[in-house]
Amino acid sequence: MRNHFRMFADYNCWANARLYEACELLSDEDFRADKGAFFRSAQGTLNHLLAADRIWLKRFTGEGVVPTSLDAPLYEAFSDLRAARETEDQRIIDWVDGLTDADLTTIISYSPITMPGRVELPLGPILTHVFNHQTHHRGQVHTILTALGHPSVVLDLVYFLLGDGKRWQ
Repeated sequence: MRNHFRMFADYNCWANARLYEACELLSDEDFRADKGAFFRSAQGTLNHLLAADRIWLKRFTGEGVVPTSLDAPLYEAFSDLRAARETEDQRIIDWVDGLTDADLTTIISYSPITMPGRVELPLGPILTHVFNHQTHHRGQVHTILTALGHPSVVLDLVYFLLGDGKRWQ
């Protein structure tokens, strides 16, 4: 099972890199334009994804600095946001590399930012959520790019597996 999550960590990094390449072509105005997504713009959505990953990794590892809200504007400049994303993606890969199958059954206890109380779930399903969450919001940025008239970016897991992810076949 650990290898399944390692594949998703690699895919996550690949898909984020492709999405950032596409967003790099946007003007600063378009990157920040409110297009009606949950976190308004491509910038807001990409900042949210970075914030969420930092929050989750802090819960998992006890390490790292985390924002106090899910819509915290972590980086204003695209280049800074991209560099931080690349660092966080590598941090995720490195952490997943250290997991064992037994670790995936460990109960994680945390307090959500958006609601009071404690949540306790096994690491495996939570980690599935983390990667699914990334996919969900990357889809929103994809829609923003399309609305701005930019060509579609291919982010499907199958294309990762046929290209850069061949080692997972």
